[in-house]
Amino acid sequence: MQLYNTLSAEERAELIDQAGKQRLTLSFYAYAKIEDPKQFRDNLFIEWNKLDALGRIYVAKEGINAQMSVPAENMEAFRDTLEAYDFMKGIRLNVAVEQDDHSFLKLTIKVRDKIVADGLNDETFDVTQIGVHLNAKEFNQILDDPNTIVVDFRNHYESEIGHFMGAITPDVETFRESLPIINEQLQNHKEDKNLVMYCTGGIRCEKASAYFKHQGFKNVYQLEGGIINYAKQIQEEGLDSKFIGKNFVFDHRLGERITDDIVSQCHQCGKPCDNHTNCENEGCHLLFIQCDECKTALENCCSTECKKIIHMSLADQVKLRRGVKNGNKIFRKGKSDKLLFKHSGKLSDKPLAIADTNESELAKQKAKNIRQKIKIKKILLGKAEHYYVKVGIGLFSIENQEVTIGDKILISGPTTGNQEIVVEKMFVNGSENTIAKVGDKVTLSLPFRIRLSDKLFKIIA
Repeated sequence: MQLYNTLSAEERAELIDQAGKQRLTLSFYAYAKIEDPKQFRDNLFIEWNKLDALGRIYVAKEGINAQMSVPAENMEAFRDTLEAYDFMKGIRLNVAVEQDDHSFLKLTIKVRDKIVADGLNDETFDVTQIGVHLNAKEFNQILDDPNTIVVDFRNHYESEIGHFMGAITPDVETFRESLPIINEQLQNHKEDKNLVMYCTGGIRCEKASAYFKHQGFKNVYQLEGGIINYAKQIQEEGLDSKFIGKNFVFDHRLGERITDDIVSQCHQCGKPCDNHTNCENEGCHLLFIQCDECKTALENCCSTECKKIIHMSLADQVKLRRGVKNGNKIFRKGKSDKLLFKHSGKLSDKPLAIADTNESELAKQKAKNIRQKIKIKKILLGKAEHYYVKVGIGLFSIENQEVTIGDKILISGPTTGNQEIVVEKMFVNGSENTIAKVGDKVTLSLPFRIRLSDKLFKIIA
């Protein structure tokens, strides 16, 4: 039974365009006790795959955290798949302020130790003992109280492009870092202040509110549904927004505008800008803010060094990456000495500029650019099984269609990227051969490392 994606992101984007049907970007979470997260994960994949639901979902023994794209016509059936579980009956779905049919292009459901990594090993901590939920109107009112301290429980690259006025914005890269920092900073205000917190969709401050109640704070509040729900409520109820700028989101959009205020700068030239991008160099992939002029001049790279690298041959690029460990040493979230105009920590509430009224058209153009990246037609052959580092040999299992000498193939994965080669020589089930059929094991000499998450495709056009 299929429990993984068989289409690449580009193929999925093309199918979405061909269907021409509206999709809704949404998010939800629920803390609950799940006895068998693996079985829960598999059941969800089977049901959601039938509905053409896409997204990034984490499940753990403590619950579920999901950011998704669902066809509008399938929303009722999708909600039924949630209602099948008691802990998700009546669950709130945070629908995005700005919609993009290409917000997610794969269905990825991963089993994790926790749905929100907190670094805590305290068995007496009960995540369900949460603070008081506040709607948008109540949140605005409590922010006007001089006895209120408001804390942003997102990371530095999120708060930089938008935040609530007067909020403490910790200079952190992970949620787990912020808990002890804020706890120490507010030790003297456990009883005399309102501790008010917010995050993107509510899941992080839900856990944070329980943590601070556990630490002895008396007046703990959280923004119900996070910034996403706040933006929806202020629009529907005609309330003033105490949030300024953009809300960072974890999909292809990388942000949705809440107000027209631009509060951040292009990290390369200093021009007012709040558009995130990832460095084009696969060995860097740095997340940073880049204006259109710098994007053109540096070809979507964070530096001239990375710009030079993307024009090198694939083999030479791989050589440069060899021996460099993955993780934060390569894939960093906006921290580099190359970024001259990066700001984090204490942030200003003063807007630097007002967003162009044609920004919605730019967003449409961005979606169009995603579709224009579809340059090749390919079909899934199989998946990676092993990589023999010392000899540079990749082992693949052929699952869907045969491959022959002379075929042009694509090896694709989140870390490997998209690597194209022509099959000039291969070993099939241990012997050199010119054709491999479904069920065979194939080894190929490769100028780059592959991972177990990689898929093998045949390029047919």
